[in-house]
Amino acid sequence: MKTFRQQFQHRLAPIFFALAVAVAPLHAADTHYLPDGKPDYAALLAPPPLPNSPEQAADLGLVQSAYHATGSNEVAIAYSEKKFDIFNFTPAIGDFFVAGKFPKTEAFFDRVQTDAAIVTDAAKNFYRRPRPFVTDPSLANGKLEKNFSYPSGHSTESMVLALVLADLFPENHDAIIAEARNIGWHRVEIARHYLTDIYAGRVLAQAIVREMKKSPDFQKDFAGVQAEIAAARK
Repeated sequence: MKTFRQQFQHRLAPIFFALAVAVAPLHAADTHYLPDGKPDYAALLAPPPLPNSPEQAADLGLVQSAYHATGSNEVAIAYSEKKFDIFNFTPAIGDFFVAGKFPKTEAFFDRVQTDAAIVTDAAKNFYRRPRPFVTDPSLANGKLEKNFSYPSGHSTESMVLALVLADLFPENHDAIIAEARNIGWHRVEIARHYLTDIYAGRVLAQAIVREMKKSPDFQKDFAGVQAEIAAARK
């Protein structure tokens, strides 16, 4: 008897075959701190709900409920997070943590976020899940993304940033992680993602950070960032 994953891959085999031709494999040359093929998102993540399944209907129903219940203030916050970086976490870290004051830190986290985005984009192109507003056009609002939904890039990238920032500021760990969770959830509120996309992003983020921490380059650069922040705080 076929497993759920096998059934999913069998039904989408033609798509995966075409995708293998169109999408280049993930290579370490494309990233700063990750080795070839790591993390293996296809082995790590459960596939998203099958189209037209009860699971998919429930996932969409949650998005619809959140979308219609979200107030204008929350919507504005979600739109403001279209682009984000480490300074979205300043309220959780402290007012001293501002752009322009930490050049080595900014450059380091730019590399970290770029690596996370590369992995997430590869995973999106593997699973090719339509976004909620594609499945239900009544959810369309604002400037709409043209790429796929699973896993969420905002959820993955924000949690990668949060996990590394939390190592730099352990006294602010909970607040930093909470901010990343909020960034992910806001994407559900404006119907950019399903909740399962958000959860998958958090799982993928943990795997990305685990792999990064094995890199000697990451370890060296992280130590430099620690020194820069320590000097500024003194």
